[in-house]
Amino acid sequence: MEHNKMDKDFVTLGEQNIPKGVNITINLELPKLYNTPTKLPIHVIRGKKDGPVVFVSAAVHGDELNGIEIIRRLRKLNILKRLKGTLILVPIVNVYGTMTLSRYMPDRRDLNRSFPGSVKGSLASRVANIFFKEIVSKCDLGIDLHTASIHKSNLPQIRTNTKDEFTYKLAKAFEAPVVLHSELRDGSLRQVAQEEGIPILLYEAGEALRFDETCIRIGVKGIVNVLRELNMLPISKRKSKRLPVITRSSQWIRASESGVLRTIKALGDIVKKDEIIAFIDEPFGDASFEIKSLFDGIIIGKSEIPLVQEGDAIFHIAKFKNLEAAETKIEYFNEEILNDSEFFELNNEEIIEE
Repeated sequence: MEHNKMDKDFVTLGEQNIPKGVNITINLELPKLYNTPTKLPIHVIRGKKDGPVVFVSAAVHGDELNGIEIIRRLRKLNILKRLKGTLILVPIVNVYGTMTLSRYMPDRRDLNRSFPGSVKGSLASRVANIFFKEIVSKCDLGIDLHTASIHKSNLPQIRTNTKDEFTYKLAKAFEAPVVLHSELRDGSLRQVAQEEGIPILLYEAGEALRFDETCIRIGVKGIVNVLRELNMLPISKRKSKRLPVITRSSQWIRASESGVLRTIKALGDIVKKDEIIAFIDEPFGDASFEIKSLFDGIIIGKSEIPLVQEGDAIFHIAKFKNLEAAETKIEYFNEEILNDSEFFELNNEEIIEE
């Protein structure tokens, strides 16, 4: 990797100069929540040797919580004592939304549609400006952690520009079950960062307002895998690598009727064209309507609420023609992920109850 922001003697965040070999927490000033002082906590881990500058962020949407736990566990890893370069961890970007269990900012704007932001814009725009200017712009790479939106769940997946050789390589190294080519959305962190030459990996896994142990474990290990791929951490002795399913297109299947959704397929299931994946039943009648897959693929997202209106998105299916190969690759999703983890300090923790 060629670094345009290679480690210097000091990295400056806010007004603080952070030297090499330091593990420190700092707080950036944010606009007050009414009259309450609000800060953005940032953990900075700097190795003693030069290397890339990488940020990992979570809770850009305030109700997407898995990433908060992923970063908490990541910070505890002893392997980070051998880090080369700089790792910037931001566990809660949208601190306002997380305090109120909301996806959005207090001004009802989506922070992930507000980049690059402005010092004179809306609250969301001002926070986006601070985050992008003080952190993102100083990095070589970012890993942004997300879940599905409220009442939906996502199979662990990396979304990025698979047409770019560098990000495609890192996406595969992460070892999530699925890598999905994702187009850019106006005002998103990934879109603005890419325009500035800063590649972003987007990790989507689990459901809003919920912790998912498997998604968390895949996320922690995936970040370590990427740091290893960048030569920021020592290479693992493990020889075999899990190869993800690579797909470049996906589509949501929408409800054809309003009623009660009865799904018969789950996340990670392989489905064939015209296969029945759910029924929509009339709550006060006897009618039942079939929902079929429009093509061969893998279910990577689904609705978790049984009440649907006509037109609601209920299944997100990634197109994949070789279903036998896909099924083989996806099997490890149902295994005890990292049960024999090399990270012994995490093995002794009580896992989240399933």
